[in-house]
Amino acid sequence: MTDAHDTAADSSLRTTGGAPPDDGGSSATEAPIPLLEPREGIPPVIADETALARVIAAFEAGSGPVAVDAERASGYRYGQRAYLVQLRREGAGTALIDPVACPDLSALGDALSGVEWVLHAATQDLPCLREIGMVPTRLFDTELAGRLAGFPRVGLGAMVEGVLGFVLEKGHSAVDWSTRPLPEPWLRYAALDVELLVDLRDALEKELDRQGKLDWARQEFDAIASAPPPEPRKDPWRRTSGMHKVRRRRQLAVVRELWQTRDRIAQRRDVSPGKVLGDTAIVEAALALPANVHALAALNGFGHRVGKRQLEQWQAAVDRAKGLSEAQLPLPGQPVTGPPPPRAWADKDPAAAARLSAARAGVSALAEQLNMPQENLITPDTVRRVCWEPPAVVDAESVAAALAGHGARPWQVEQVTPVLVEALSAKDA
Repeated sequence: MTDAHDTAADSSLRTTGGAPPDDGGSSATEAPIPLLEPREGIPPVIADETALARVIAAFEAGSGPVAVDAERASGYRYGQRAYLVQLRREGAGTALIDPVACPDLSALGDALSGVEWVLHAATQDLPCLREIGMVPTRLFDTELAGRLAGFPRVGLGAMVEGVLGFVLEKGHSAVDWSTRPLPEPWLRYAALDVELLVDLRDALEKELDRQGKLDWARQEFDAIASAPPPEPRKDPWRRTSGMHKVRRRRQLAVVRELWQTRDRIAQRRDVSPGKVLGDTAIVEAALALPANVHALAALNGFGHRVGKRQLEQWQAAVDRAKGLSEAQLPLPGQPVTGPPPPRAWADKDPAAAARLSAARAGVSALAEQLNMPQENLITPDTVRRVCWEPPAVVDAESVAAALAGHGARPWQVEQVTPVLVEALSAKDA
C-alpha cells in the first residue's frame, strides 16, 4: 500500500470534527479564537490607477505565496463578474481592490506570474478573475486540499477553525457586493477571508505530505491552473428549475422564448435573471399556454405586481412560441454525447450495467480506504464512459490509457486502474 493507504487505514488519525489531528494523534481541545480584525486593520479600497500601481509594486516585491479571493454579486447582478478582489502576501500586507473602478488588473496578474496563488474553491473565482486579467500559472486550492486530505467539512470557515483554531465571521458572504460604497463590516469580512489563507495552505501541505497525497494534490492544482475556460453551456434554458414537468415540445418552446426574453432584459438592466421573472413563473406559463394577457396574469408569478407592459412582453414571448412550426420546436431532452443515463443500462446493455455496478462498488471502497470523496478520486462520468465502452482487451495498460484519455490525472490512473480492471473483467467470470 502507499503511504496514503497506510494513513487512511489508521483510524487513530481520523476525527469527527473539522480536521485530522496533529502528528501526536490527538486533536486540539482548546476553544477556537474569534478572528475579529485584520492584523494591520482594514486597508483602504484601491479605486484608482495611482493606488493600484503602488499595490502592484508592493505585491511584486513581496515573498512567498499570495492569497487571492474575489467577491461577486450572485443573485443581485447579471453574470458572475468580480466586485471586490482581495489579496495578501508576506511583505505586502492585504489589499482590497475595486475591479469596477479598476477593471483591468492584467498588470497585477503579470506581476504575480510564477507566484503560487492560494485560493479556496479556485474554480469558483477563476472565471471572474480571468475577466479582469488575473490568471495564475501556479495555484494551491485549500478546499480541494481539504477534500483530498479527508476533511469532513471543507468550507473556508470550517477549515480555518478546524486546522488553525480561529473562527471567521460568516455574516456577509451572500450580500450584494456591487453596493457602493462598501460598508466597513463587509470590508472587514473580505480582508479576513485572506488573512489566514496562506497559513491554512501551509498546514494543509504538511497534512497532505503526511498522508502521502501531496503529489496528488499538486497534480490536481496543475490541472486547474492549465485548464482552458469552460465552453458556453448549450441550451442553458433547459436548466430552468422545474423543467421536469414540461413534456410537450410546444411547452418547451415557451420555456425557451420566456427564458431568452428574460435573459436579454436581465443583461440590459444588469440584474439577476431571477429578479426579472422567476423560473416557477416560466414553467407555469409553459404548462398553461395562456391565450392572452388576462390568462397570463392569473398564473403564479404574473400577479398584481407585474405591470401591463411587462405582461404584454411575456405574452408576446408565449405567442412567438405558439406560432412556431413543428420543425422549429425544440426536441425533448438534450443530445447525448456520452453513455445513456445509468438507469437505462440494464435494458440497453446488461453486461455494461454489471460492469458499472462492480466499478462503482470498487471505487467507493477505494475512496473510503483513501479517506476522500469518490468524485475526487475519479469523476463518475469517467467511470461511466470506461464501463460503457471498455477497451477491446482489458488489462492494466489499456484501462490506464482509457482513463488518461478521459482526463484522469496520473495519480488517479495509478489508484483506479486495478479497481476498473477487476470490474471490467467481471463480465467474463
